[in-house]
Amino acid sequence: MYSEQDLRDAVAGGAISQEAASALRAHVAHMRKMPVTDEENFRLVNSFNDIFVTIAAILLLVAMAGIGSAIMPGLAGVLVAAAAWFMSEFFTKRRRMALPSIILLLAFVGGVVAAPIEVLSETNVDDNGRLAGLIGAGAFLSGAIAAWLHWRRFMVPITIAAMAATTVATLIALIVTAIGPANLTSPENLILPLVFAGGLGVFTFAMRWDISDRGRETRRSDVAFWLHLLAAPMIAHPLFHWLGITQGDVVGLGGVAMVLAVYVVFGVVALAIDRRALLVSALAYVLFALSSLFGEYGMVELSVALTALVIGSALLMLSAFWPSIRAGVVGKLPGDLQNRLPIASPVTQPA
Repeated sequence: MYSEQDLRDAVAGGAISQEAASALRAHVAHMRKMPVTDEENFRLVNSFNDIFVTIAAILLLVAMAGIGSAIMPGLAGVLVAAAAWFMSEFFTKRRRMALPSIILLLAFVGGVVAAPIEVLSETNVDDNGRLAGLIGAGAFLSGAIAAWLHWRRFMVPITIAAMAATTVATLIALIVTAIGPANLTSPENLILPLVFAGGLGVFTFAMRWDISDRGRETRRSDVAFWLHLLAAPMIAHPLFHWLGITQGDVVGLGGVAMVLAVYVVFGVVALAIDRRALLVSALAYVLFALSSLFGEYGMVELSVALTALVIGSALLMLSAFWPSIRAGVVGKLPGDLQNRLPIASPVTQPA
């Protein structure tokens, strides 16, 4: 089985022409009744060998972490990062294996971030948390730099999302440190708005990558996919927290109506930008709200089943008619905005 990225690489390597690749995309789109731009292609597993290598790599990384922790604080992160980088030289750079590349990238960045935090956890520091905050910010900043170096070397699409996540975490840590952790009576009242703002920033960054590849024919589309996947929960969780759903306060028809209204807005945005991440990230909150509503009206035993039936049916219908619904949504937007969004088009007939 060949992925979209394999097709791009074949064109770049001269194995097939751009015309042949376009004809193949059109044929697949016709067979699936779904335009290529709406597929959100990304490669995760090519064969069982990807899973096999991933399991072996995880075992080795766990071993490195255990050995490092037994020797001295901070060494575990260093060994994990070093092992992940060296394995990436073979499985990412040479073999171009998707799932192992993702795991190794996360291990590399995670190891770089974890090393100073592990040292901090073993040190007794009492300065109202400011020094700890600065070290934490430095750890996240190191993770962002590590992700950038990894991107320059291996160009794994998820790397930009890892860099964005560590950058946002750095800024949040610096802001919290500047205010003073000891001065925060309710940290979530500060952190949640910062996370929400960071999510909007990541979403904007993702749209820049999307706009640069409206036909979704290059690696930039894959980068945008992972950025949207990161931005979605950062936007969704604070919103639904403020609606009261994370505390279980959303009861009654009015509260559920607000949750569903927010989810509909998410759906319109998802259709406009042709990304399903917002719908997936907010799904758990909607399921909880509907389940609570059915339970309140006496259908306790059937609440989960009825919730799954309603939401599952709606999402399946949306998925089945995604291209036509999206074309209708995009068609109602201003022309300038339409020209900046991913292309909305009917299924292409094969050549």
